[in-house]
Amino acid sequence: MDAEPQPLVDAQGRRVDYLRLSVTDRCDLRCLYCMGTAVRFVPRSEVLSLEELHQVAAGFVALGVRKVRITGGEPLLRRGVLGLARRLGAIEGLEELVMTTNATQLARCARELRAAGVQRLNISLDTLDAERFRRLTGSPRLARVLEGIDAALRVGFTRIRLNTVAMRGRNEDEILPLVDFALARGLDICFIEEMPFGRAPGGNQGEVFMPSEEVRALIEQRYALEGARLRPSGGPSREWQVVGSATRVGFISPHSSCFCPSCNRVRVNAEGLLLPCLGHEGAVDLRSILRAGGEEVTVQGRLQAGIRTALASKPAHHEFAAPESGQPQVIRNMSATGG
Repeated sequence: MDAEPQPLVDAQGRRVDYLRLSVTDRCDLRCLYCMGTAVRFVPRSEVLSLEELHQVAAGFVALGVRKVRITGGEPLLRRGVLGLARRLGAIEGLEELVMTTNATQLARCARELRAAGVQRLNISLDTLDAERFRRLTGSPRLARVLEGIDAALRVGFTRIRLNTVAMRGRNEDEILPLVDFALARGLDICFIEEMPFGRAPGGNQGEVFMPSEEVRALIEQRYALEGARLRPSGGPSREWQVVGSATRVGFISPHSSCFCPSCNRVRVNAEGLLLPCLGHEGAVDLRSILRAGGEEVTVQGRLQAGIRTALASKPAHHEFAAPESGQPQVIRNMSATGG
């Protein structure tokens, strides 16, 4: 019997057991902080095939990863994603299969998605106002997003989490209404400090930046919060419980409260670049490894070696530019990064 593989540990001694796997860079929304005005999608020939995506996930799980999040772009736009989810869910050793989505496609496939083995959903939602949604996303599809959330609840998804980028002058007046919305439906919600990515057409980040403490203070004008803690998965969200409810309110604070010491994740984008850190440009090309040919066992061996090489270069912390600089630290757009 083969010896148990050594766990994935980076140069800082952090164990990596969480993979965010992007299945497409395409999206049906154009959120201001996510995509540039002249966004260039990867040619289909350069996007990992469904089989290659499965190989990547299997390689990570063989090295001790226990959680995989399917991301995009918008993952539900990828043809065959439900079949891929079923295959990923069947990988021996994988404990959690989850997805981040904008929910525009969720109403039509929520039941199939849950049947495929996806256990939990994170849903991006920055506003409940239809006209504001159009301005922030370039789309009139807010009603479809809300229908998707309701569909996910009906088919039995639990611990659905809304992800909201808090932006001064754009949606700060909706922070409390969004918490009300989450509470009324038994959802969790997480407020995220905007991160400096790419050349998105959102203007100077310093003008819209809202620190997490300011957001929390607004929420505490109406609701009592208790029990600050990091997510059990080691994720970056520091969570509070709304007193008297099951709803958790989280805060991801890359600027005001660095979460790097507990980082347990890496990303693979749609074209097969393994990104050890969200806040750095460094990457390892897994697609070239997968397409170099050879027996499956040989490919898996090269793949796992590439993964370990990437982990050795995972930096101690991100280096996002300060919000007031108005400059991106990472030139690629968030849509090309993979969730």
